[in-house]
Amino acid sequence: MNSPSSPSMRRFIQSDICIVGNGAIAKTAALGFAQAGQSVTLLCPSTAPAPSAAAASAPAELGWDVRVFALNHTAFHLLSALKVWGALDAARVAPVDAMLVNGDGAQAGALGFDAYGAHTGTLAWIVEDRNLNQALDAALRFAQNVTLVQGRATGLVRDADSATVHLDDGAAIQAALVVGADGAQSWVRGQCDIGMDYRSYGQSAVVSNFHCERPHHGAAQQWFTGAEGVVALLPLPGNMVSLVWSAPEALAATLRAESATQLAARLAPFAAAKLGQLTPLQPELVRDFPLRLMRPHSMVAPRVALVGDAAHVVHPLAGHGMNLGFADVEQLVRTIVEREAQRGIGDQRVLARYARARKEDVLLMQLATDGLARLFGTDLEPLRVVRNFGLNLLDKLPMLKRRLISHALGKQG
Repeated sequence: MNSPSSPSMRRFIQSDICIVGNGAIAKTAALGFAQAGQSVTLLCPSTAPAPSAAAASAPAELGWDVRVFALNHTAFHLLSALKVWGALDAARVAPVDAMLVNGDGAQAGALGFDAYGAHTGTLAWIVEDRNLNQALDAALRFAQNVTLVQGRATGLVRDADSATVHLDDGAAIQAALVVGADGAQSWVRGQCDIGMDYRSYGQSAVVSNFHCERPHHGAAQQWFTGAEGVVALLPLPGNMVSLVWSAPEALAATLRAESATQLAARLAPFAAAKLGQLTPLQPELVRDFPLRLMRPHSMVAPRVALVGDAAHVVHPLAGHGMNLGFADVEQLVRTIVEREAQRGIGDQRVLARYARARKEDVLLMQLATDGLARLFGTDLEPLRVVRNFGLNLLDKLPMLKRRLISHALGKQG
């Protein structure tokens, strides 16, 4: 069983790969590399609960997590291969069988997708952040070749043969490759002086969960409202839905100050026709997260590879930020495993292959989400007409719809 190393045990640690981070992407990367035969050190912030402790301290009977992810087929296949998907609490996972995108205004366009038309069993799965991390933590406790270390990194030194992460207590972790899976404000990325393009959307994602009067039938719904942002209601198990409202900051501040009951009343014009009355789940909880576009100039540096939000942050309107991270992990592990025998794990040519392999997928998602956020974020009437016409036209072009949804499902979907 893996457990955080004690101070006396962790003066100097050597492993093939050091992963910095404490989220789902970092944990998945640790499991993926360990399964591929590499020794892994997972460095978690000293302020965060260690994975082994987190798994034991998050009982399943807690209320519904307001942070949820729409995981696609790439994520499903990766987590299944790592024996994590089967460890999820299945009663708290909701399949998405259909999705309806609604335009705005009197002549609102609409675009619909369903699993039958996509020739698949389901489009995606809605999974709570807590449920996902509990399953990953349980797997990490018994993973071979994984050492869990808690501490605060203070320096990264790289040379031709290795990279060394120094901690504030004097400990050091030496590895052939350091993987930055430490989020949007990545410390690893900062140590590598990787430039970045940054833009705030001037929005926050306001999230909460509700019981709905009528069944949702596994359908996710999204409304582009123009001035009020993007409203999405995602299916949860039973007659429950999870709200993600990408709202302009002024509106988001108002929504944060209101109760979940007041928020439910605001959602009535969107939800009433198909879902009936919405009732906040107990305990009532409303949270928000700032939205921004972050494009680091590179996903790799000498002896370093970035994955997840450390490598890219996109607008959540397509729900694929986490899926991009899982695809990063899948590709990085595969690239390392398939390298030539004479090349080491941190070889710059090997890392360059990983960056090239991920470039198109990441760029397409960045362009798509940013373009939609810009197009639907204005109230100019000519653009309103064009975007609603575009939704209606796309809905009538089945071949193009299938290509779009195939990309959204993930390349293995």
